[in-house]
Amino acid sequence: MTAIYPTLAGLGYSVTKKPTLSTKIATAASGRETRMAMWSAPLWEFQLSYDFLRDTAAANELKQLLGFYLQMQGAFMPFLFQDPDDGQATAQTIAVGDGAAASFTLVRTFGGYVEPVGGVIGGVTVYVNGARQTSGYSVAGNVLTFASAPGAGTVISADFQYAFLCRFKDDGLEFEKFAAQLWQAKQVNLISVRA
Repeated sequence: MTAIYPTLAGLGYSVTKKPTLSTKIATAASGRETRMAMWSAPLWEFQLSYDFLRDTAAANELKQLLGFYLQMQGAFMPFLFQDPDDGQATAQTIAVGDGAAASFTLVRTFGGYVEPVGGVIGGVTVYVNGARQTSGYSVAGNVLTFASAPGAGTVISADFQYAFLCRFKDDGLEFEKFAAQLWQAKQVNLISVRA
């Protein structure tokens, strides 16, 4: 099971989120360009700032974050990061059945763009042609698999909470003590990864 990034009270209001794509551009002598999109989906970068991390027996966000970072061995191991402002899909169209395929990647849609999600946190409610399904499917990571393929033309949709599959961007993480039993982490950088 993939680890889940901890939710900590001291997360500051300022969070930076940046999608990055990869485009190869060849420019001819005439100035005309040929462009090729190398990725079909972006990699996401997150910069989190923790205004406070308590280091007390009752609340110890410092040890939670530091322990999680060490368990992931810095930038080595991926985990699921749930963006507090971008993590819910409701009545999300997943696919239209063709009568043969039984597995479908869970996606999210925003502004007309459809992107696979990194993983699901919690349960998934699945609908086929608007009818809620109570059995006959399973979810692993970001893949929805039916026991038998939905019929051709059937609309598959779902409600779920999703997360980004990420790793720490760097092999270093800096904490600063600013008061008794209070620390802060001004920059915790994450980057999404492909499964």
